[in-house]
Amino acid sequence: MPHFHYQVAIPQPTNHLLDICLTVSAWIEPILEWKMPVWSVGSYLVREYSRHVIAFSANCPCRKIAKNHWRLTPTPSAPITIHYQLFCHELTVRTNHVDETHAFWNGSAAFGWIEGYLEHPYTVTIVPPDRWRIATALTQVAENTYWADSFHVLADSPFEVGIHQVYQFQVLDKSHELVIWGEGNINPSQTIEDIKQIIITEANFWGELPYEKYLFILHLSSGDYGGLEHRNCCVLLFDRWSFVQDKYIKFLNLVAHEFFHLWNVKRLRPASLFSINYEAENYTHSLWFCEGVTSYYDQLLTLRAGLIDRHRYLQQVSESITKLQTTLGRKYQSLWESSFDAWIKLYRPDANSANTQVSYYLKGELVAMLLDLHLRLYSNISLDVVMQTLWHRYGRPELPYTDQQLLDLVSELSGLNLESFWQNYLYGTTELDYDHYFAPFGLKLQAQINHNIPYTGITFATVQGALIAKTVVTNSPAQLAGIDAGDEIIAINHRRVNLEQINQPLQNYRSGETVQFTIFAQDELRTVSVSLGEPVVDRFVVSLLPDLNEMQLKNLSAWLNPSQ
Repeated sequence: MPHFHYQVAIPQPTNHLLDICLTVSAWIEPILEWKMPVWSVGSYLVREYSRHVIAFSANCPCRKIAKNHWRLTPTPSAPITIHYQLFCHELTVRTNHVDETHAFWNGSAAFGWIEGYLEHPYTVTIVPPDRWRIATALTQVAENTYWADSFHVLADSPFEVGIHQVYQFQVLDKSHELVIWGEGNINPSQTIEDIKQIIITEANFWGELPYEKYLFILHLSSGDYGGLEHRNCCVLLFDRWSFVQDKYIKFLNLVAHEFFHLWNVKRLRPASLFSINYEAENYTHSLWFCEGVTSYYDQLLTLRAGLIDRHRYLQQVSESITKLQTTLGRKYQSLWESSFDAWIKLYRPDANSANTQVSYYLKGELVAMLLDLHLRLYSNISLDVVMQTLWHRYGRPELPYTDQQLLDLVSELSGLNLESFWQNYLYGTTELDYDHYFAPFGLKLQAQINHNIPYTGITFATVQGALIAKTVVTNSPAQLAGIDAGDEIIAINHRRVNLEQINQPLQNYRSGETVQFTIFAQDELRTVSVSLGEPVVDRFVVSLLPDLNEMQLKNLSAWLNPSQ
């Protein structure tokens, strides 16, 4: 059998290049086909990683026959070498980044596979600069050399090589490591203690930790945010100065989210994502469940871990409901469609996205919450039981489940006919009936007008110091007046405005009045007349009802604090 060995060097980090060489030994076939993935599992967008390949060469005749595909004609019985450089200057959790302090890369964004050998082992040797350390979840087999059982494992394995902090700790007799690159106001000791509580809470939820060692890679940067799950590790990207108060809670939710994926997605996988095609979109309707349910539990389990209180949890639910109910796209795109169209919509928003699209993370989280409450109200189970049963039937043995099997299982466990719930909230765009589900748990939802300001339909943002119309709602006063997303707002009734005081001039007018907006549209200075509308609801607040009865108290406690 052939042997596949990668070597990765970083000879000059400041040029942002990885120097990669693949050596193939014992190859006997007349043709060798080498391909690069076009996307990363867990991030549903074709990113065309091969566009960063430069200086591709081989020690035998080769030619490129597709955007990510090279064909080699090797010399019989001779080792084959493929050499290329990879430009790495994009710091996200799914791409590659090299500078004078580190080299970070994802297996799927840096390596290729040999056609027909996805299931074959690959080894990787790293040649780091002096005093740089290596962090990866792959098994070490020699000095700076690591083993992947298959290309699937290699593609799912990020590498952090550089000058970073390393913290090792034990939880439930399993080894864990937190690697931190960058500087900020993080308190590593407190963060590790909080991460331990998340690990324990999620292990108790699922009944086990399905690994022997787990790696957290944390990148501290300027204002960035993101996470990506892997089988035995995760990569987190967070603002370096945001480890305080509510911003820190957002970080803990991120940790809880990516760690929950250990079970839901990495081992408990829908059939549509079970066999990976690295060369094209892998269409699925299941992202509402893979990501939305995970988003629901990342907040709920942070509460159950004791890292936030009930008040803060309900604030988070309020924020999510506000985001959804102030997104016009919820009326036009179903959760089912949002999952399927992730490849062309979620990661590629445009000026009209807010008017026509809904996030499967956001709406999926809220539908998961209502499904949980529905099951608790009308059956003897909860969504917890559904997830745990799914784990035992499909996750632990790593068997694929279909959308129909998921619905059938929920119906089987609950004894309920859930077709109408699925039809309304997954397949359709029926408004979520929060009050129906909240009242038996002692909760109420209040719609508020946070600022009593006439309605324009514009969401404002600052871009390079300029006040910009970030979004403009369909058929709103601003759109009817001719203002588009991306237009720069200069003045209102001939007085200059900025983001901090945009509401000051507007609050001096009443709905029905007309004001003059001076704008730059495509660099053309224009003045348009906007007929102001009535103030609209812009905030939703979930709070406790006064004087909860015994049943409401019991329901609420069983949901939010089941261990008490």
